[in-house]
Amino acid sequence: MQRPSIILGIESSCDESAAAVYHEEYGLLGHALHSQVALHADYGGVVPELASRDHIRKLTPLIEQVMADAGQPELTGIAYTRGPGLVGALLVGASIAAGLGMSRSLPVLGVHHMEGHLLSPLLEDDAPDFPFVALLVSGGHTLLVYVEGVGRYRVLGQSLDDAVGEAFDKSAKMLGLGYPGGPALAALATEGNPEAHAFPRPMLRRAGLDFSFSGLKTAVMLAIKAAPDTRAAHADIAASFQQAVVDTLVAKCARALTATGAPALVVAGGVGANTTLRAALAERGSRDGFGLYFPRLDFCTDNAAMIALVGCLRRAEMTPGIAAAEVTARWPLDTLRPPAAVPA
Repeated sequence: MQRPSIILGIESSCDESAAAVYHEEYGLLGHALHSQVALHADYGGVVPELASRDHIRKLTPLIEQVMADAGQPELTGIAYTRGPGLVGALLVGASIAAGLGMSRSLPVLGVHHMEGHLLSPLLEDDAPDFPFVALLVSGGHTLLVYVEGVGRYRVLGQSLDDAVGEAFDKSAKMLGLGYPGGPALAALATEGNPEAHAFPRPMLRRAGLDFSFSGLKTAVMLAIKAAPDTRAAHADIAASFQQAVVDTLVAKCARALTATGAPALVVAGGVGANTTLRAALAERGSRDGFGLYFPRLDFCTDNAAMIALVGCLRRAEMTPGIAAAEVTARWPLDTLRPPAAVPA
């Protein structure tokens, strides 16, 4: 009888260092995360060299912590984020994974960061069934994906310019808000009137499921220049911008569900934590009759639990022997294939 898979996951794609242990039968045994927000705050964005150096300092202690929290289980493999992401940051996690694999005689697998986000709701007790449509709104990515099963992905639409997270961050910067910009803008929006400015809902009148947020960002810039430099005026701009984004995302999600006939929508990635978006999708789901699934808030942002999960699902692909520390900055999601069959 084959022993159950127990996978250590390592995440270092950008500005979060994380480790987690996932058990094939019992689920998540432990996870730990260190955010670099304070490190990059003075620069208004992620500085790649600083991010890489901080991963070097933080990842090994995090791995030791999560292994202790999980009860020092006997691992069967190690999964790390291979890409997409910052190459230097990715190389730290990949090198640690390769070194641990060699020292412990464990197989190693580099996994796709966005596949982790896409499958992160499977970490929950109330997990969605396949097929479903997924809205991935993480960092520099905005994607609508039809998911037939693990590794069976069809990209339905994507941003043609700025991702929605980038639009939030850049609009926040124009409003003089702190880093990270997205949460700061969302907080300011709670004080404003979402109908104060008639900002465009990009590409809703055009057929298809692609996104474009550069024009909306320009509209925000013009509104800021024309408005008084007061908190109340900025709050109205923030609320109106956020509402335009939410209306666009909700409409595109509904269009994707209709086009595919999928019964459920999964929303993952950092912007998936936005409460206005969650409320609007819940209202639309209640009206249209589709299921709606989110990962818990801890797993909306980058984390290692989702990496360990994907490693477990793809455990048959793990490389025995000495693993290469392979990374890739760009890695299209639709190039992935279904996982290999696990030997009996």
